Amino acid sequence: MNTPGDTRFRDLLAQHAFMRLWVARVAGTTANQMLMVAVGWQMYDLTGSAWDLGLIGLYQFAPALLLSLWAGHVADRHHRGRIVAVSLAVQCVSALVLMNASSAHWASRELLLAVSLLLGAARAFQMTAQQALTPSLVPASLLQRATAFSATATQAATIGGPALGGLIFVAGVHVVYATIAVLLAIGCVLMLRLRYRHIPPPPEPTSLKTLLAGVRFIWHHKVMMGAISLDLFAVLLGGATALLPMFARDILQVGPEGLGLLRAAPAAGAVAVSIVLSRWPLRARVGRSLLISVAVFGISTVVFGLSTSFYLSLAALAVSGGADMVSVVIRMTLVQMETPDAMRGRVGAVNSVFIGASNQLGEFESGATAALMGPVGSVVAGGIGTILIAVSWRRLFPALALRDKLEVDRADSKT
Repeated sequence: MNTPGDTRFRDLLAQHAFMRLWVARVAGTTANQMLMVAVGWQMYDLTGSAWDLGLIGLYQFAPALLLSLWAGHVADRHHRGRIVAVSLAVQCVSALVLMNASSAHWASRELLLAVSLLLGAARAFQMTAQQALTPSLVPASLLQRATAFSATATQAATIGGPALGGLIFVAGVHVVYATIAVLLAIGCVLMLRLRYRHIPPPPEPTSLKTLLAGVRFIWHHKVMMGAISLDLFAVLLGGATALLPMFARDILQVGPEGLGLLRAAPAAGAVAVSIVLSRWPLRARVGRSLLISVAVFGISTVVFGLSTSFYLSLAALAVSGGADMVSVVIRMTLVQMETPDAMRGRVGAVNSVFIGASNQLGEFESGATAALMGPVGSVVAGGIGTILIAVSWRRLFPALALRDKLEVDRADSKT
């Protein structure tokens, strides 16, 4: 006998435009994760520097910070599928350049940093437009499931990407980059074929006021502000991704294959949680669940930092990924449900800046602190900081902590 959850899940799978976006997301994210493994390992192999590993994150974050507000304005005025397609095409060309440089032995630190800048610029437009697409492709009743299912795609690709990249690395880094280019080309073609009802807004001159509209919108929605900023500071402090090459080679001694598994471990936990949430969405106490999940993320980060066992490290990273997924689904559903379609690009742009700050700037923070206190000290201190952030946000954003359901009147969410 079919349950209501089974019926709703089949309804989601029947949304053909959404499923095309879903497959493109899998291809693009798999390629992106493989690219990060390849660039990180190649950089560390060339320089042996934790600082340079951190710079890769900083060089990706800088253009995203500068371009995101403009990207949001563009996403609110133009076909979002085509914006994603162009972004994927730029990343495909970047992978081809790295493939040629690696096979011809002229890859360098400067080239890797320059490509990181280009990737950061492309992803500023990709993430903003991609976030704003889902509500246009599914009915509101399926939005939370679609958000969780999209997260499943991202995390499944995050599992497969690093593991696949680590395995292909044995054949040579240039083969990894060639595989990445093929996956990005597939995603680009799928996005060019995406169809949805796009109604261009009335002409409006670009100004500082229009670019900052998303900032003002989030600032006046305190629950949304609390959720987005909580994710920012939690991942900024607690993320250990940039230091995984150091843990893999110097502490756990597992090589590039082990590095791929370490990068995939958080996604393994995340995909398990996202599958559960796509079938059985959160119904109550979502604010409390959000804060608890961030605290668990911090605790698992501390365990990873102190571990000298490869399998315990994998388990700790998997728990951190599962906890982070609860935060992602709650935050993204809140943003998408409470933002008008005409504002989704600009609100998504602000959200992208926060995500970029937590990920790319977090990688720089990890590299800089590791250079000062070592990788273990950097990760443990960051995990403790994340726990303190979760405790503090309960007092700073009481409306978020007391939020019961995701679906409330918009007026209620502003308090």
